[in-house]
Amino acid sequence: MRDDLARAFAPHIASLTDDPVVAADIESRLLAVAQEHAKGLAERPVRALTERTGFLITYGDSIRRDGQAPLATLSEVLDATVGEALSDVHLLPIFPWTSDDGFAVVDYRLVDPGLGTWEDVAAVGRGRGLALDFVANHLSTSSPWFRGWLAGNPAYRNYFLCPPADFDASHVVRPRTTPLVHGYPRPDGTVASAWTTFGPDQVDVNVAEPAVFAELTDVLLEYVERGADTVRLDAIGYLWKTSGTSCIHLPQTHAVIKIWRVILDALAPGVLLLTETNVPHAQNVSYFGDLDDEAHMVYQFALPPLVLHSFVSGSSRRLSEWARGLEDLGPRATWFNFLASHDGVGLRPTAGLLTPEHREALAARAVESGGRASYADEPDGGRSVYELNVNYLDALVDGEERADPHTVVARGLAAHAIMLSMVGVPAIYVHSLFGSSGDVAGMEDSGIARRINREKLDADALLLALPTDARRGGMLGGLVHMLRVRRDHPAFSPFSPRQVLDLGDQVVAIRRGSGAGAITAIVNVSHASVELPGARGLDVLTGKIHDSLTLARDGVVWLVQGEQP
Repeated sequence: MRDDLARAFAPHIASLTDDPVVAADIESRLLAVAQEHAKGLAERPVRALTERTGFLITYGDSIRRDGQAPLATLSEVLDATVGEALSDVHLLPIFPWTSDDGFAVVDYRLVDPGLGTWEDVAAVGRGRGLALDFVANHLSTSSPWFRGWLAGNPAYRNYFLCPPADFDASHVVRPRTTPLVHGYPRPDGTVASAWTTFGPDQVDVNVAEPAVFAELTDVLLEYVERGADTVRLDAIGYLWKTSGTSCIHLPQTHAVIKIWRVILDALAPGVLLLTETNVPHAQNVSYFGDLDDEAHMVYQFALPPLVLHSFVSGSSRRLSEWARGLEDLGPRATWFNFLASHDGVGLRPTAGLLTPEHREALAARAVESGGRASYADEPDGGRSVYELNVNYLDALVDGEERADPHTVVARGLAAHAIMLSMVGVPAIYVHSLFGSSGDVAGMEDSGIARRINREKLDADALLLALPTDARRGGMLGGLVHMLRVRRDHPAFSPFSPRQVLDLGDQVVAIRRGSGAGAITAIVNVSHASVELPGARGLDVLTGKIHDSLTLARDGVVWLVQGEQP
């Protein structure tokens, strides 16, 4: 194994350094880490992505019950409500943290005792796939690594970045407006400077230091030993820093991910790397590498704003044009499709896809829905919408419609039907699954815009509400039904053929699969009913056979057999 890994590492390590001593140090450390975990990962079962794959995205404590570890509560609620309809659960950071709702991690290797234990994590994954978050780019200022670095402990030498005076940061791309570098007092009374891409409590680790690279690799493999079938690499694009560059999407960052792919393919084949890079499409897709040597899945960040735009504008044109141009990824890589998330709807991925007027219309809808819209400065001195912090279901409808839970459910299910029909793997956020409204009070009380999507639900109140609450019960029942139907049709495999049809700007029409088992998904995004006389076949969602079709507003059909449109 060692020789095979060393050969596979070689070209990627060469992308990290041209110093043979440093290269040898990296190789030696990585081989030692791999050897340490090899036995624990031996004979791990291989899981494949299929039409039966579907993810739930949730915090470990999104659902709570007094006197019970939230992770245990989550397991019980999912067993009672979702069952096998969602095959995998993605737990957002489950580690001790100090800020950013979990993304300022204190210790990568510990479970936050407020959530439960590693045994509770394993229980969430029992009978399901498990995805864990790896916040590899940065740590909390309260982490032992950073405290040791500040104290001058030689074990943590070079673990964090103190850019020299001649470091050219003029081209650095930032997702925040806080200073790039912050000062921190050392025990001896001096002040140390550290690189902080995301803010003063989140200090970037120095992956260029071989010891740090080895530590991160060890953490990654420990997650896999703990049961992770997928590891999400949070904010991974910012991992490597080089003077005079943008310090995002650098070749060295890609080389690090490729090395991790080599290790996982050797020790735990079937375990997936998922990259999170909320950036324009061309940059996002670069994390597939050569389609079989980097990420297995990449977040499809353009999908949420384009679907939202389709329903707000009543036109599918922008979404359909974009979907037609999606790359053919082959049999070893695919998209991670989603609509709602713990953050919001990022609009950076819509560069070149939506006009400034389209983005402003989405911002206005977010604010009208009780949410917020953040802006970013542009090089020409202007500004553009950066992110919508809004409950996705609330944003799909206007003010008058929002009062009618049946309209909210119909539109929410229609939007998710598009996502479930797209090539790739579907992922549903916990608050969409259970039909939550935006937590405006939580957002306003905390002053944190993203809190609108992060409400904590009482488990017993939720379970009691589901049979009678039209919005909650309607979203859960409708999504579970679509997911179960989807699981029975290989046309929805992440790797099956897809064709975006042109049936007019009023509908989204996607044909998946080929031959007799092909399915044509049609969703009406317009503000009126649509006549589709050529749409024929069996709607697998309802069991109804159509010789022609009038599709109501927010109507959805998945047609199979017979003459297709």
